[in-house]
Amino acid sequence: MIHVFSYHDQFFIYDAGSGSLHECDEKTARYLEGKPVEFTDEELKATVADIEGLKEAGLLYAEETKARPVKSKHAKALCLHICHDCNLRCKYCFADEGAYHARREMMSLDTAKAAIDFLLRESGDRKVLEVDFFGGEPLMNLDVVKATVYYAKEEAAKLGKRFLFTTTTNGVLLDDETIKFFNEEMENVVLSLDGRKEVHDAVRKTVNGKGSFDVVIEKIKKFVRARGDKHYYVRGTFTAKNLDFSKDVLFLADNGFDSLSVEPVVTDVPDLQIKEEHLPAIAREYELLCDEYVRREEEGRGFNFFHFNVDLEGGPCLSKRVSACGAGNEYFSVLPNGDIYPCHQFAGDTKWKMGSVFTGTIDAALRDKFATSCLFTRKKCENCFAKYICSGGCSANNYHYNGDIDEPYEMTCAMMKKRVECAMYVLAKRKSRENHEKN
Repeated sequence: MIHVFSYHDQFFIYDAGSGSLHECDEKTARYLEGKPVEFTDEELKATVADIEGLKEAGLLYAEETKARPVKSKHAKALCLHICHDCNLRCKYCFADEGAYHARREMMSLDTAKAAIDFLLRESGDRKVLEVDFFGGEPLMNLDVVKATVYYAKEEAAKLGKRFLFTTTTNGVLLDDETIKFFNEEMENVVLSLDGRKEVHDAVRKTVNGKGSFDVVIEKIKKFVRARGDKHYYVRGTFTAKNLDFSKDVLFLADNGFDSLSVEPVVTDVPDLQIKEEHLPAIAREYELLCDEYVRREEEGRGFNFFHFNVDLEGGPCLSKRVSACGAGNEYFSVLPNGDIYPCHQFAGDTKWKMGSVFTGTIDAALRDKFATSCLFTRKKCENCFAKYICSGGCSANNYHYNGDIDEPYEMTCAMMKKRVECAMYVLAKRKSRENHEKN
């Protein structure tokens, strides 16, 4: 399968089978699309020769090998809902402002230890395990976060294993002691900040109804300055209220944050929900952002925007890319009471409860459902050029919008396809620049 697309006045061919990206002229692009083209005899001969050469090299119309998905029976990661409460009341929160449609509660250390023991027991011969401290707001239960980290490290060492820890936080409770702890123990930290003050404050409010931007901005800046070269992401959310979200991404970059992700909201709140009518504006906005992203990179002041990263050469092997998300099979979410769910976005929906860390048992049928779900069970993906990059989308979004983890959510698909084209353009410009510098 090939995908022909244009960006500004440049034309590209992406070959899904080989993962190769080619730049071409407009006539070649139209020819490959099956559109009428006026060629001279010499032009047609040269174009056909180029196409046949790429075919012979396995770089165009390459066979799409249906590699077997990589589906281990051994767990590798947990999302610990360390706190089902929050000190913010964000309007779009999928987690019911931290409560997950249940009572507000904290995870006890005993439950957290049982979760760690469960993961160690289920991890088989895996040597590196992952734990994400999630909420609600995890820093409201920081003592248990710390004790869990120390317990996990001690128990893992006995088995010749190690943990990588991540925390997702809104930054309200960040202080010097917490920053020090994060920099010592966290492999990654995700900090929520939506962008410009007026955008952030419109949806991310404190319990008393005031905007939280002024509360968190300097704390997050301080953390990032102290973070050095360790991993972090400042993660924002855009809604129907700020379809000009490129301004928020650039605002964050201008404030010294060089590792960014700004995601489309997933909500059914009417005035915030992304709808089909918004897609053209969103596509234009990704292009505006892409143009500025490339310009800043060329000027030597680039930053990392998650959705513009695509590795067509050294990325995950094909068998991993067709495996889809590991939720419900290799990755689980644990609630404060010890109940196990496929991931945080299924949490609280009892249909998807898989077991408990206290019994150590997992619902075999549910686990098999997720273990067998992959790119090839998502039939709508068959003719999509981005399938080996996207891997079939988010199982939770698919379920929440279409009632089936294998039924891709079209709105997400449309935005993903546009982001992938932008990412390929970024890659092409980068490669061109590198080649120019070499010569």
